[in-house]
Amino acid sequence: MSSTPHLRRPDDVHVRQEWDTVTDTALRLDRRAAERLVAALNRDVSGLYILFNQVRKHKWTVEGAESEPLESLLEDAADRLTAVTDDVAIRVHALGGVPVCGPMGVRRHAPMDIEAPHRYDVRSSLERDLDGYATLVVQMREHIELASELEDEATSELLRRHLKTLEIDAHTLSKYLADDTLARPSSE
Repeated sequence: MSSTPHLRRPDDVHVRQEWDTVTDTALRLDRRAAERLVAALNRDVSGLYILFNQVRKHKWTVEGAESEPLESLLEDAADRLTAVTDDVAIRVHALGGVPVCGPMGVRRHAPMDIEAPHRYDVRSSLERDLDGYATLVVQMREHIELASELEDEATSELLRRHLKTLEIDAHTLSKYLADDTLARPSSE
């Protein structure tokens, strides 16, 4: 007897809504507006997925004198990225869409590339993380404007709240990357 779990055949699955479609909801937002917002928010979800995985990888591989505070910083940042991703994905569903998931969907909609599977030095890792945050901040600002333009203040407010979270984490990373020091330069 095989220990492999029984996998469901495709004909056993009932699809309630196809990917990349938007249905009417109780929110009564114009269908075209909802479609534009779902597409935008799925780009946010995709970028958040990628950044979460990248930050988490860097937390696992950080080494050096500052590894302990950086591990803590990156773990907390990954937790915040999870919370932001959940909230945005729930909003996609509320707007009548299907939240993006899985590697193919994420790659298709992401505003950034998935980092190569190598291990990098700490500075390079944090610089890539900061670049990911910056990409998402710019994109989220655009999506706040779009939501406001389409008169969806709930989506706009949700994104504003999470934009602040992303900006704070980006600012913290930039402080770790600063070249400034209190140490006096050695005189040669």
